[in-house]
Amino acid sequence: MVLTSTRPLTSSSVMQYGAVGDGKTDDTQAFAKAWTAACGSKSDNTVVVPAGKNFLVRPLQFQGPCKSSSIKFQVMGKITAPSKNNFGAGKDNWLVFTNIDGLVVSGNGQIDGNGQAWWPGCGQGSSCQRPTALEFNSCKNFKLDGLTHNNSPKNHISVTNCQSSTISNLHIIAPQTSPNTDGIDISSSTNIFINHCDIGTGDDCIAINNGSSYINISRVNCGPGHGISIGSLGIDGSEGQVEEVHVSDCTFTRTKNGARIKTYKGGRGFIRKINYERITLVDTLNPILIDQHYCPNNVCQDALDVNIREISFVGFEGTSGQEAAIQLNCSAIVACTGIVLTGINMTPAGPASGKSLRATCINAHGTSSPSNVPAVSCLLP
Repeated sequence: MVLTSTRPLTSSSVMQYGAVGDGKTDDTQAFAKAWTAACGSKSDNTVVVPAGKNFLVRPLQFQGPCKSSSIKFQVMGKITAPSKNNFGAGKDNWLVFTNIDGLVVSGNGQIDGNGQAWWPGCGQGSSCQRPTALEFNSCKNFKLDGLTHNNSPKNHISVTNCQSSTISNLHIIAPQTSPNTDGIDISSSTNIFINHCDIGTGDDCIAINNGSSYINISRVNCGPGHGISIGSLGIDGSEGQVEEVHVSDCTFTRTKNGARIKTYKGGRGFIRKINYERITLVDTLNPILIDQHYCPNNVCQDALDVNIREISFVGFEGTSGQEAAIQLNCSAIVACTGIVLTGINMTPAGPASGKSLRATCINAHGTSSPSNVPAVSCLLP
């Protein structure tokens, strides 16, 4: 459903437009009408989802542009997705905000993707068609703040073709066993700020994908999950570009990965100017990982690889869950260059307890501080 704007209103509760909020009645049309009224007004407007209610909403697109330069969507209650059997046609997304400038989505409410029925039979990397719970598409200067996001069928939040926006103070929760339930995915976007979030899911806490630049992530608690990742880039020999990603003051607690950069073998393009610093590790299985050999279907090209350069890992403290705490597995065709490792101090824990940590390298070039633990003697000049 695509919604357009018709009439002005200063503030609108979805209850004014017929929403029931009992978790059973379909409240989709009430949400659509409230948005249409607010988006069509020239004054600042707020759509209110009131506390103490559970609103069942089917797939819905909140369409802009809006007449006001600032529109708010305040979620104090709970919004719940329909069951898999009642989801309807089109399985790509559930709630979408598109082509809106100055949007604020905030509150202490909850967005529940009701994804449990979607997960069985959809393992990691599976092509199962499942919806993203919440998507921001072609939005400028949006803010997402304060909400709890639960159990998306697939990604909890996707940010695509957006600019100059902030995501903060979120709680994103799904079981460790839920497949591909990334917390936040960013693609083709620039100047995105993410801070003060708690994310624990079955896949990447945050994934930075192709076409993204100037992404700043700070004070994120990640776990369970697969860490904060750059990639995957270069699928089927395609060209990918990611640059200027800065991750700081984050904690990885019993995650599969910490700082990860992953590209498909045979891809093209570059990943450059990536910085991870002041990172706390709690039994992290792969604290530092560059993998330029990703080829899950064993059908990859060998002629080219994504160029990875100017990557720094600074101030990693804590425990590694496996002996190979640092893995810099770069391409034999296109080396990783300009890698910097300093202030690394890891000790073994979990399955690695009582063993000596080590670093492994393939065609990785850069500098490593002599005080790093483990030492990275395999790094080439």
